[in-house]
Amino acid sequence: MTGRPSRQAWMIVGGGFLAFTVSASLMHAYTVFLLAFVAEFGWSRADASLAYSVGQIIGGLSSPLVGGLVDRLGARRMVLLGGCLLTAGLLGSSQATTLWQVVLLYGVVMTLGANCIGLVVFVPLVSRLFVAQRGMAISLLQSANGFGRAISAPVAQWLVDEAGWRNAYLLQAGLMGVLVIPLAAMFRRAEAAIPAGVTGAPVDGRAWTLAEAARTRHFWLLFLVYMLTSIGSFLVSLHQLAFAVGQGFEPLYAAFVLGMGSLLALPGVILTGTISDHIGRERAAILAYAISILGVAAALLIDSGDQHLMLWLHACFFGITWGARGPAITAKTADLFGGPRLGTILGVITVGSGLGAGIGAWGAGLLFDVTGTYRPAFVLSILAYAAGAVAFWALRRPVSA
Repeated sequence: MTGRPSRQAWMIVGGGFLAFTVSASLMHAYTVFLLAFVAEFGWSRADASLAYSVGQIIGGLSSPLVGGLVDRLGARRMVLLGGCLLTAGLLGSSQATTLWQVVLLYGVVMTLGANCIGLVVFVPLVSRLFVAQRGMAISLLQSANGFGRAISAPVAQWLVDEAGWRNAYLLQAGLMGVLVIPLAAMFRRAEAAIPAGVTGAPVDGRAWTLAEAARTRHFWLLFLVYMLTSIGSFLVSLHQLAFAVGQGFEPLYAAFVLGMGSLLALPGVILTGTISDHIGRERAAILAYAISILGVAAALLIDSGDQHLMLWLHACFFGITWGARGPAITAKTADLFGGPRLGTILGVITVGSGLGAGIGAWGAGLLFDVTGTYRPAFVLSILAYAAGAVAFWALRRPVSA
């Protein structure tokens, strides 16, 4: 489909944005519940981070399954399945009393549900409807992750403060239960909007299979980019609020500042994805890496709770590039390995993202338990971002089997 995208195509992007926003906000709220778990159960930061880390790994490992299912079942059935799993996980979490229950409910049940309402489901559909504007369309979808993250922290913190963490989970479960059918209904006619013969193949016209893609250097470079980017991001993101509170900032204020910074991901992701259509995926991604590094460096300069400017700089620089590399990476995957098996290929490559996120989220908690500070984790975040930029730059060469 090389012409101008139809109105129906843009409506599908909008539906994906809304569905992804809901699932992302529910999952990112864990950063608030982490502190509630530490306070009530006396868990260490590493223990409290375990469910989140397991969730990221499960999210990555289940992506090939989800990618294969969406190629066969379509977006509507996947969204319906994901909504039901999220509702069940939230209800169960409200009654959790032990660490293994939180790990199972959040790390497995809710993660599988969120994966069914995420990029692996929506990108194959959207990439078939957009070619020249693929980066922009995918960036609009990806921006839902940052938008959901932005609203999750202040809203979840308010719910926990007003009603307690168990009732906060119950309220979230009710919201998901009410929205699941309308969200799924948005995609009832999604596949019918794709003109006959449109497969979203790359510019060379080749329809890649997973086996063919896995034999290329670019496939594994993309895997590495996903993993390094997630390590860099999640060494910081899950523990941002805990770090700010530990430095002396009031919890609700810190949640507000970090939430406002996360809100910048909405224009940041869209801008990065859009300019990647014009200056190239690699240059756009490297610019995002550089800004993220500045954001983490700002956090390293915070020593006390009166350094409001540095907290805002950290929140804004880190927030505006949260997920900003995602559209460039995902669009690059579609550029290189398009075709009817894109969902499966993207799902396998996304395993790297899940592994990196799990390593980063749990590793930051472990480093805090060992050293009493998040600074080593933040330094490692900068190194991971730098390595990811180098790996992404290597993708500029033509793909060869």
